[in-house]
Amino acid sequence: MSATFTPVTESIAAYIESLFSAEDEFLGQLRREAEQAGMPPIHISGAQGAVLQVLLQVIGAERVLEIGSLGGYSAITMARVLPPSGKIVCLEINPDYCAFIERQALRAGLNDRIEVRCGRALELLDAMPNEPLFDAVFIDADKPSYSRYLDACYQRVRIGGLIVADNTLAWGHIADSEPDFEPENVRALQEYNRRVAAHPGLRAALIPSGDGMTVAVKIC
Repeated sequence: MSATFTPVTESIAAYIESLFSAEDEFLGQLRREAEQAGMPPIHISGAQGAVLQVLLQVIGAERVLEIGSLGGYSAITMARVLPPSGKIVCLEINPDYCAFIERQALRAGLNDRIEVRCGRALELLDAMPNEPLFDAVFIDADKPSYSRYLDACYQRVRIGGLIVADNTLAWGHIADSEPDFEPENVRALQEYNRRVAAHPGLRAALIPSGDGMTVAVKIC
């Protein structure tokens, strides 16, 4: 047993992807089609998808909120492990991306579990009733708004539910005291991590999968 941290090298990352990836042929094709449609290649990794699937199944999730859905890669990944009555509500600002997600959800046979709401996430959240509560939230949108998303989502998650945020290693710059790479985004992610770690109603951990996923369970 070691108390030291094992860096995830390229070979180790490839090993993890080879054994523990949620990506299949459909998701790989979705990725390619999204890039052909002009979307940035910033989806989660297959290994991150596997982490999300395990987390959702562990808590028996049925209702999931996703903030920032891009082409629907992560939404479809998560929807696959929900029960037939399950639902993922996707908040996405770009109308073209919203239409793309709906087409892909239909192709995947998951259009009954994926609901796309198009618009600014904070405005959509403000208009959303507090009930019914969500079992999990996945945040993967504009980084400067992460802390505001946390505030808006906390009251909408059940006790024992999850709030998961992507990119919380900030492309390898999360520990920089004076970041010179995308400083606004890095500082926003640093602030998000600090707030989650200190939040009295959450118990949290940072999983170094992909670009980092901060996972918090609501305890009160």
